[in-house]
Amino acid sequence: MATLYLVGTPIGNLGDITFRAIETLKDADFIACEDTRVTKKLCNHYDIQTPLKSYHEHNKSQQTEYLIDLLNEGYNIALVSDAGLPLISDPGYELVVAAHSYDIHVETVPGPNAGLTALMASGLPSYTYTFLGFLPRKEKDKVAVLQERMFQDSTLIIYESPFRVVETLKAISKVDDTRRVAVGRELTKKFEQIVMQEVGHLINAFQNDEIMQKGEFVILIEGAKPLETEQWFQSLTISEHVEHYISEQNIKSKKAIKLVAEDRHMKTGEVYDIYHDVNQ
Repeated sequence: MATLYLVGTPIGNLGDITFRAIETLKDADFIACEDTRVTKKLCNHYDIQTPLKSYHEHNKSQQTEYLIDLLNEGYNIALVSDAGLPLISDPGYELVVAAHSYDIHVETVPGPNAGLTALMASGLPSYTYTFLGFLPRKEKDKVAVLQERMFQDSTLIIYESPFRVVETLKAISKVDDTRRVAVGRELTKKFEQIVMQEVGHLINAFQNDEIMQKGEFVILIEGAKPLETEQWFQSLTISEHVEHYISEQNIKSKKAIKLVAEDRHMKTGEVYDIYHDVNQ
């Protein structure tokens, strides 16, 4: 029976790969990868001769069907991303779902992860964290996500490109300009850098130093203190709380009621009854 292998690859330093990952990549019939040029460098470094198949965000619909056909024919395929773990803010989800639907065996070969690597060295609490991946590009949508998430008590992990890192820091500042934020760049590489300050100070540092804006970034946001978790909505009635989400996030009342129930640790039905009683 064929197997779809999900293989972790280095996030920067080519030495950060397991023996098992190298063996899997060598033994597979094909390697499905985001950018064949990037994966070719890894393969050349470890003398991996396995043929490469393109699988990225823009061809995943077509290629998922093609790769499933290969798996059904008995070929073993290793799926990799350009760096880190496939599916984690990278393509692969549709392929894994399709593989399960055809009863194709799926096996993981763990490896590095940029978000957790940054978290370990950040100095921010690591006992509870939430991975958000890439935030929306539009400022309004970005701020809306942060408004919802930054009042949780867990450290938030965000991926960002060098072209939008300052923009994202400014969005964080709009929600809470005193919150501690850590930024990791060039992780595991020669010029690795992890800095942590209040977000306002970080914005100034990045705006005044172009070198700091180069590389791929992980942004970590300190979780809210227990008092902060309550402060922003404690002065609102439940109905006002629901209306806040409806207007700020442009969502329907059903979704807003669910968010309010989560904020207040109430049953959704209770919030629904209170909101609709007030608005009848």
